[in-house]
Amino acid sequence: MRTLRLALAQINSTVGDLSGNVQKISDAVEKAKENKVDLIAFPELAITGYPPEDLLLKPQFIEDNLHALEQVAKRCTGLTAVVGFVDRQEDIYNAAAVIHDGAVRFVYHKCYLPNYGVFDENRYFQAGKEAPVFTLNEVTLGVNICEDIWYPEGPTYAQSLGGGAEVIVNINASPYHAGKGLFREEMIATRARDNAVIIACVNLVGGQDELVFDGGSFVSNERGELIARAKPFRESLLIVDLSVDAVFRARLHDPRRRKERLEQAFPEVQRVLLGSTKWGGKRKPLSPPLEDRLPRLEEMYSALALGLSDYVHKNGFKKGVIGLSGGIDSALTAAIAVDALGRENVIGVFMPSRYTSDESGEDVEILARNLGIRLIRLSIESPFKSYLSLLSQEFKDFPADITEENLQSRIRGNLMMALSNKFGWLVLTTGNKSEMSVGYATLYGDMAGGFGVIKDVWKTLVYELALERNKRDKPIIPERVFSRPPTAELRPNQTDQDSLPPYDILDPILKAYVEEDKSYDEIVAMGFDPTVVAKVIALVDLSEFKRRQAPPGIKLTPRALGKDRRMPITNRYRSFDQGKKTTGSEVKRDKKIIEKGGKEKT
Repeated sequence: MRTLRLALAQINSTVGDLSGNVQKISDAVEKAKENKVDLIAFPELAITGYPPEDLLLKPQFIEDNLHALEQVAKRCTGLTAVVGFVDRQEDIYNAAAVIHDGAVRFVYHKCYLPNYGVFDENRYFQAGKEAPVFTLNEVTLGVNICEDIWYPEGPTYAQSLGGGAEVIVNINASPYHAGKGLFREEMIATRARDNAVIIACVNLVGGQDELVFDGGSFVSNERGELIARAKPFRESLLIVDLSVDAVFRARLHDPRRRKERLEQAFPEVQRVLLGSTKWGGKRKPLSPPLEDRLPRLEEMYSALALGLSDYVHKNGFKKGVIGLSGGIDSALTAAIAVDALGRENVIGVFMPSRYTSDESGEDVEILARNLGIRLIRLSIESPFKSYLSLLSQEFKDFPADITEENLQSRIRGNLMMALSNKFGWLVLTTGNKSEMSVGYATLYGDMAGGFGVIKDVWKTLVYELALERNKRDKPIIPERVFSRPPTAELRPNQTDQDSLPPYDILDPILKAYVEEDKSYDEIVAMGFDPTVVAKVIALVDLSEFKRRQAPPGIKLTPRALGKDRRMPITNRYRSFDQGKKTTGSEVKRDKKIIEKGGKEKT
């Protein structure tokens, strides 16, 4: 029987940390040797980290990445390794080096460059045109990169049918969003069945700015059956013994392949003979792990915790500081921070005003005690009085309005940034996706900070995640936080629903407009009040200038605000005014809509 021992090295690389990434790769290679592995595969652009973005425009960075690949190759003696890097020829390529016994034997160039959502690869790379195969231990293999495998007639088809590949190694840096892992596995299962080929997918793990990579590396056999899966959201070395003779048997029973080979004119497929590894088949068989998929809410919570942990640590911070209001958003953010950073590295700050209720103060105290974090109490009453006094002459002919409300939020932002400056703590903002979508936030106030942990979490999902977190061990978020109406407490008896529709109405409208690009008419047809829909759309459209100034935050949904959804700030198009010329009076009308519904308007 032909058996190939394969290792998928699910590592957490860091963009630009070439020496650190080389060390991670080298450590995994040594573990693979200890387990007598024939072939080890690393994620896409493992040398540079993903995505390197405009570092790719620096010639020195390209040169240093090539030098790093040379260092890796020297350490890959006795086995074969597939390593993602940036190749340089007449242009640069997103590439995979196939290293055998200490030398780079050939290089594969990614053929399909994604240029949608968070991806921008056409900005940097030239596309490859060849789909070579190689033979190792009498097994024919193909290598391709991430997006390549999403195309039914892409490189996998050419390598398996035209080149006879029995195993495809697909190296990935596939960013997470809720539900993507299952979708990815289903797609690969289809490719494996259609091509009667074993497919091994290794994926990057870790956080990089707004992106989280979930890992979840896996192997599907020639029948599309999942035979191995690594744990998500953590580094792992997944080792699998592949029974390659089963591929030949499956192909004997598939007459489609014979017809397709006759009908398809494949270009000449490059074939590279690597020879054999030194193990000679003298190994004890092993049973690969098949880890369970995480339940929906646990999966999303894990993504948020990993994204926060890596953003803090990879950027040289140790501690995070959070403004605690007594509400659900700051409570969930604090819980995630404790799980990601450790309770000793999280500081809560409670900044009451004349409008802050006793219940808020009590709930903050209980939350901090349950989490075991330090709590700082700073009353903003004195600076608020000073601001009002300072502005009294200029404001004397005007009634109090949202300006005075936002002064309180900006005082709090100032205090949070002072603590950050003095002690080197990273300020974690607590705004959710519902608030950020409609601009229900204060510039230089509650938006002031370094990282928005729940920036891509709808308000209704905030409650779900908080309830899920309370199911672990003992409840940490006070019950009253769930039952009290959401409020900014910037004026007497204020609630969010004074300005916004209830969140169970608002969130479906926002999801339809922001994530699905549905029109006003389509959303109204879903059964929502036309006036409410028009108001929500106007709030979203007129708040783009705020979102541009918000801190980065973790991508959790299929379409996050920011890199996924890129809208012009200066923009007069309104889907509820289709076919009409937008006039200055209509812009004023839109401003009135936002003045009635926005927490901040300037």
